[in-house]
Amino acid sequence: MTPRRIETLALPGIPLVQPGDDLSDLILAALDRTDVTLRRDDVIVVAQKIVSKAEGRYATLSDVAPSAEAEALGAEVDKDPRLVELILGESSRVVRHRPGLLIVEHRLGFVLANAGIDASNVEPANGAERVLLLPEDPDRSCRRLRDAIATATGTAPAVIINDSIGRAWRHGTVGTAIGVAGLRSLLDLRGEKDLFGRALRVSTVGLADELAAAASVVQGEGAEGTPVALIRGFAPEAEDGSVGELLRGENEDLFR
Repeated sequence: MTPRRIETLALPGIPLVQPGDDLSDLILAALDRTDVTLRRDDVIVVAQKIVSKAEGRYATLSDVAPSAEAEALGAEVDKDPRLVELILGESSRVVRHRPGLLIVEHRLGFVLANAGIDASNVEPANGAERVLLLPEDPDRSCRRLRDAIATATGTAPAVIINDSIGRAWRHGTVGTAIGVAGLRSLLDLRGEKDLFGRALRVSTVGLADELAAAASVVQGEGAEGTPVALIRGFAPEAEDGSVGELLRGENEDLFR
């Protein structure tokens, strides 16, 4: 019997990304250095941070004028009110807060801390502190990257943008999909049979999240400098997917 397997490879040599950089060029150059030729069963997973950098999603804190709401909430959560102003601007609502923690519903539907705004691995500009916002439309970013790679190589791998996000029930962040192209985000197993012939009734798998987490292990979370990973062997069906498949509506969410 041939065992089921996938391979996860961090692509080396991705440089520090600047606004306007073509991520497809950087990824293809990294594949060439690794002597890897893309295949149909590949999934490319790209860290949110370099997508946001390429799209120029920076904000300079000294340029932000906090509102009275941001000043008051910043005092409650012990955060810079300028950062809080940016968080509110990216959010549709505040879900929970306490000193040191601000959980919001992002305008894209994600429920996460600080609207995903982050300063780690973000270089200052002329000495001024900057932070990085999530991409405007991560699914669209994935589609564009997939199309560019397909045009250059003739092969269209699935593409996922992942980010490190905490979970309501457990400690620790996990690589999570925030954008998808070329595969379904949610794998619906309802109606299939278990080992004993019983029909599965509620089983759905967060497929894009599982792949995002697998990639995150080799991408790293600190100074590794490997923000792109290739997952080989999964053989996804080439379908139009969206990260929205993974998001619970408020009527299904016990935490809102």
